[in-house]
Amino acid sequence: MTKAEQVQFGWVIPRSPKDEISGSCFVEQIFDTLDKIHRHFDTAWASDHFIGSPQHPDYPSLEGWTTICYLAHAFPDLVFGNIVLAQSYRNPAMLAKMGATLHLLTGGRFILGMGAGWWEEEYLAYGYAFPKPSVRIRQLAEAVQIIHKMWTEPRTTFEGKYYQVREALCEPKPYPRPPIMIGGGGEQLTLRVVAQYADWWNIPGANIETFAHKLNVLRSHCQTVGRDYDEIVKTAGGFVAIGQTEAEAQRIAEVFPYRNFLSFIGTPDQVADQLQAYVNLGADHLIVAFADFPDPTGALLFAEEVIPRFR
Repeated sequence: MTKAEQVQFGWVIPRSPKDEISGSCFVEQIFDTLDKIHRHFDTAWASDHFIGSPQHPDYPSLEGWTTICYLAHAFPDLVFGNIVLAQSYRNPAMLAKMGATLHLLTGGRFILGMGAGWWEEEYLAYGYAFPKPSVRIRQLAEAVQIIHKMWTEPRTTFEGKYYQVREALCEPKPYPRPPIMIGGGGEQLTLRVVAQYADWWNIPGANIETFAHKLNVLRSHCQTVGRDYDEIVKTAGGFVAIGQTEAEAQRIAEVFPYRNFLSFIGTPDQVADQLQAYVNLGADHLIVAFADFPDPTGALLFAEEVIPRFR
C-alpha cells in the first residue's frame, strides 16, 4: 500500500436527491455528473445508508455496495469505494469475499471503506442491534482484522469477542490487497483503530482546526502502537459551493439545504486555497461533494479549474 505521489481527488455520489423525484431520475442525475467529470477525478464514493436522510427518509436512496459495483463497470477509469460501510451491516468474512471479488472483476479499482456506524434509527428499522459506541468500534476492529487475514492468509481462523471464523477460505486472493479506509474521528478508540489497522483514514467535513487536531491525535496513537504515521493516507474534504464569482458561490450556498455542512465556498482560486490548507497539513486525497447537484456546473468547474492546480 504505497501513498500517491500527488494529491488525488474523489467525488462523493449523493446518497439521495434534493427533491422528491423517482429513483430512475436520481440515477440519471448521477450519471449526468459522472459523464462530465469522471476523466478528472481519481475516485468515486457511495455512502452506506438504506434510507435517504433524517430530514427526508422517504426520498430515493441507493444501496451503497450495489452502487459501486455497477458504477465501477460503467466508469472504468475510476476507483470506487464506500464512505463508509457500517461494519454491522455485513458479516466481515462475507464482506472480505465480496471485496476480493469486486477487486478482481474491476482490475484492482476498489478501496474498502469501513466505519463503526452511527444512525440508530436506520439500524433498528432494518433489524440490526445498535450497541453502544465502544462496542461498535471494537466490532469494527475485529471485522478489519478478519478481512485483512482473509485477504492475506491461506485460511483464516479468528476467535474474537464479537466475530468468529474457522478455517475460512477467500480465493482468489485480491492482489495487490485493496486499501482499507477507516472513517471516524473518535479520539480514544476510533483513531487508535486507524493507527493499528487502516491504510487510509477519513474524517467527514472537519474544519481545518479539527483536522489538524485529529492528525495530532492519530500521530500519537501511531507512536503508541508502533505504526509509521506517514504510511496512512489521510483524506479530507466536504461539501463545496463553487462559482465563477464569489457572489455566485454564495448564492449556491444560501439555497443549499444543509448549509451547516458546507466546507468550501468561493471561486476556483478561493476553493483551491482552502483545500491547500488541508494539503499543507498532510491530506493526500481530497474527497468532495457539490452543493449545486444535480446541476453538474459546480463539479465541472471544480474539475477543470481546481484539480489541475494540484497536479
